[in-house]
Amino acid sequence: MDVLPGGTATFLLVFGLFLGAFAGRSALRLVRVLGLMRRGAHAEGRCSERRVVDRGAGTERRYTTEYVFAFRTPDGREVEFTDHSPGPFGLEVGAPVRVSYDPADPARRATVAGPGAWGPVLMPTVFAVVLGLFSLGLLLGFAAMRGWI
Repeated sequence: MDVLPGGTATFLLVFGLFLGAFAGRSALRLVRVLGLMRRGAHAEGRCSERRVVDRGAGTERRYTTEYVFAFRTPDGREVEFTDHSPGPFGLEVGAPVRVSYDPADPARRATVAGPGAWGPVLMPTVFAVVLGLFSLGLLLGFAAMRGWI
């Protein structure tokens, strides 16, 4: 009994597109972070909070650590935002960081990526590459099953 109409070929297509969407989302995140690093304004900030977040029952990693960073814009506004950990071991609260941000919307477009803090660049890169390769493989499998290649 086939679960999906079209059987395996449909599964390969749907799952390949699903993974491709996540790969694309990660690639867009990577482009945004690299753009902020290159063309954004820079400020000295700090890790203002490190908290454990409950992602709900049924998830593989139910609890995750979330890092909140804060910085002050030149006009005196205090801005807080969350970002990936800048390194493999995280940061202590109060640790200084270099913040790159978009002056037009600093609360929504800011990152701590930069020299010595490659976590916000590394994570989207890994997700984009790995999920992109899986997606490509599944879509090639779909094309092969349909006789297109």
